[in-house]
Amino acid sequence: MSAAKPRARDLGLPFPGTPGPYNAITDVKGIEVGFTTLTHPDQFLRTGVTAILPRGKSAEACPVLAGHYALNGNGEMTGTHWIDDAGHFLGPILITNTHGVGACHTGAVRWMIDTYADYFRERHAWAMPVVAETYDGVLNDINTLAVTPEHALEALKNATSGPVAEGSTGGGNGMIAYGFKGGTGTASRQITLDETYTIGALVQANHGIRPWLTILGKPVGSMLSGKALVEKETGSIIVVLATDAPLSPLSLRAIAKRAAIGIGRNGTPGGNSSGDIFIAFSTANGQVRSEDGAIRQNYSYLNPDHIDPLYLAAVEAVEEAVVNALAAGEDVATFKPRGEICPALDPAFLADLFAARG
Repeated sequence: MSAAKPRARDLGLPFPGTPGPYNAITDVKGIEVGFTTLTHPDQFLRTGVTAILPRGKSAEACPVLAGHYALNGNGEMTGTHWIDDAGHFLGPILITNTHGVGACHTGAVRWMIDTYADYFRERHAWAMPVVAETYDGVLNDINTLAVTPEHALEALKNATSGPVAEGSTGGGNGMIAYGFKGGTGTASRQITLDETYTIGALVQANHGIRPWLTILGKPVGSMLSGKALVEKETGSIIVVLATDAPLSPLSLRAIAKRAAIGIGRNGTPGGNSSGDIFIAFSTANGQVRSEDGAIRQNYSYLNPDHIDPLYLAAVEAVEEAVVNALAAGEDVATFKPRGEICPALDPAFLADLFAARG
């Protein structure tokens, strides 16, 4: 667990914007995040599950409005076809490794049936959870299919509000970003429009190659020597954006698109082998399920002409979340090839670099 390591702002990196109290996706009221982290170096096991509960552990089956966007589609995020057509989803978001999607989907369905027991007992209800993945086969023997439905259930059970552990936690356990140990990262921003809103980002960073890495305009990757584990992009990144601002599904899709700019600020162009897939949801507008509602449903949405500050906040939160994932890294031995080291990004180097900027 890397929760005790300094975060990017602790190292003096001058990220713009005003974060929430935890500088995490959990600054959006009601959201809970949990992890199951599976590590056994002797068995080349380094993987896990990350769980995000948009409405916490509420027993009421209440959807959230949502939108999604794929910058590059070499990856998976289940449930997105319905998000495109309906503008909402019900239940958790899980993030794991590429071969763990099925197991996590089964676990999420079990959790939904148990949590929303009355909903599933009383009608012909179906579960369509969101499960996303990135590939961890360089640090983890992914073909052992170590992730099980029980691990997904454990991550969901472990979900809490408050600070979020970063780096090698949950699904981020076996991830590499820009040639350094990557993984789970989070950040948030608060902005004032007609009132104060929060937008939070959580990333599973497993993308980019070292020469691309840029942090707050500095070409960090090209400033650091060392053998690269891979010469071309072979990873992915999942971005989850959450807000309490009342936004329409179209505006949430627009927010999800801005994650592409956020990851681009750190240098990636979105490689062909990368699954760069993003989802945004709003906890506002406590939505009546469509099958329970009246013929007319009323929602309150912010005017898109006034939400440019939310776009900027999303970009800034994603940019910082990726660096937080890198700052929490540690040196890890590789599975393929055997015995090499995926290095951590040296926090002292970052602190000195930005202290020198003065």
